[in-house]
Amino acid sequence: MSASETRFPKLDTAISAGLLLAVAFTALAHGAVEPWSVAVFELIVLALGLLWAIKSVADKRIRLTVPAALVPVAALVVFGLAQSVSLTDESGGRASLSVDVEATRSAVTVLFFVLASALIAANFYKTREGVKRLLIFLVVFGLALAVFGLIQHFTWDGRLYWLRPTARREVFGPFVNRNHFAGYMEMLIFIPAALIVTGGVRRDLRLFYGFAAAMMGLATVVSLSRGGMIGMLAGMLFLAAMSYGVRTRDGQTENEAGGRPQISPSAGVAVRAGAVGAIALTIVAGTIWIGADPVIGRLAQTVQQADATSAPDYNRNWIWKDTLSMIAANPLTGVGLGAYQTAYSRYASTNGSLIVAQSHNDYLQVLADGGIIGGALALWFIVALFRGLVRGVRSRDPLLRAAALGGGAGAVAILVHSVFDFNLQLPSNALLFLCIAAVASRAGASSGRPRSISVEPGPHDESADDHVAVVGRAAHTQ
Repeated sequence: MSASETRFPKLDTAISAGLLLAVAFTALAHGAVEPWSVAVFELIVLALGLLWAIKSVADKRIRLTVPAALVPVAALVVFGLAQSVSLTDESGGRASLSVDVEATRSAVTVLFFVLASALIAANFYKTREGVKRLLIFLVVFGLALAVFGLIQHFTWDGRLYWLRPTARREVFGPFVNRNHFAGYMEMLIFIPAALIVTGGVRRDLRLFYGFAAAMMGLATVVSLSRGGMIGMLAGMLFLAAMSYGVRTRDGQTENEAGGRPQISPSAGVAVRAGAVGAIALTIVAGTIWIGADPVIGRLAQTVQQADATSAPDYNRNWIWKDTLSMIAANPLTGVGLGAYQTAYSRYASTNGSLIVAQSHNDYLQVLADGGIIGGALALWFIVALFRGLVRGVRSRDPLLRAAALGGGAGAVAILVHSVFDFNLQLPSNALLFLCIAAVASRAGASSGRPRSISVEPGPHDESADDHVAVVGRAAHTQ
C-alpha cells in the first residue's frame, strides 16, 4: 500500500472530521468547563478511538506515531495517575500524593482525552492534503468565531448566544471569560498570516486569509484582554523574526501542487512585511473603532490591581504569593493535578473565605500541581515542541512551513499569555493547543519530500524525534 493510499478512506474521513467536531464543540460549549460538555467531548473521543480500532483491525495493522512533543504530556498523565493513587491504612486513614484524589482523577481523565485527541491529529493529519484541510478548517472556524464574538459583544443583552442568561460581565463570544476567548484567537490568528507569508496559499485567496487574520486580531483587541494583546504582540514578533529568513521557494518553481511561479526575494520581503503589518494595523484599527480609552485603560492596569468586580484582596499579586507558598510546601510532587482549589485555602494569606480555582499563571499552576516533576515535564514539552517547529519552518513545502510558522507563533502567543492567565486549564484551549502542536511540530518530518508527511515506514519517513510503533502488516502491500 503506497503512502498516498488507504484501504478505508471513509473511516479516515470520519475520524478526521470527528476530531474537527470535537475542536469546534469544546469551543462553542463555553470552553467545555461544565460536566455535561466534558462528558460529550469524552464521548466524541471515545467514538473516534473505536473507529480507529476498527480501522486497525480491518487493516490488520496497528500503527501509532507519537510526536516528540506529546511524550512529556503522556508522562504527565502517568504522573497524575500516580498522584491519584490512594492507600488506606488499618485505622481507615487515606494517604496519597494529591490533597484531593477525586479532583486529580477528574483532571487526569480530561488530560488523557485531550492527549488522545492530539494523537488522532498527529496520525490522521499527517499528509500534505490532511494538513491543508486542517489549516483551512482552523482559518474558517477562527473567522466565524471572531465574527460571532464581535456581533455578540456589540449586541450584548446579558445572555450567551442570546439565549442563556449569565451574570458574568467578562463574556466574549462563547467564553464566559474574555481572556479565554483571546487565548483561543491567539492560537488561530497566525495561521492565515503564515500561509500568506510562506506563499502556502494561492494569490487569489490571500485577501480572504488576510481578512480572516484581521478579524481575529480585531476580536482579540475588542475583547480587552490585556494578556491577549500582549500575547498577540509576542506572536507577531515571533512570526516576523522567523519568517524574515524563510525563502518563499528554495530556488525552484513555486509549490508543485499549485504550479505558481517563483517570486523575487524583494517581493517575498514585501509579502512578509505586508502580512505582519496587516495584523498590526488591525490592532490600531480595533483601538480606533472601540475608542482608545477602554484599551489604554486596560493596558494601564497592572497585575497588582484588583478586578473591579472582585473583592479588594482578590488579585493576581496575592494569588501568586499564596501559590509560591504552596509550591514551597510541596516542592517535589505538588498538591496534585486539579487539586489547586482544594489546597489553596491552606496557604491563603486572607481568611480563607475566597474560592480560588486557578493561580492565573499556568507556570505557577503546573509547579503547584505537579512540583518539580511537573515543571520538568512542562519544560521538556516546550523544548520538544519548538525543536519540531524550527525543523518545520525549514521545510521545502510552503504549506508545511506555514503550519510550523503559524503554529509556532500561536504557541509563543499562548505561552506568553499563560504568564497572566490560565488558558491551558480549559479543555477547549488545551485541545486546540495540543492538536496544533502535534501537527505543526511534525511539519518538517519529511522536509526532503514536499508532497506529504509520511504514512508508510521508510528510511526518511519520520522525524528522528518522533516515536513510531507498527504492529502487523497491511494486506496487499505493494
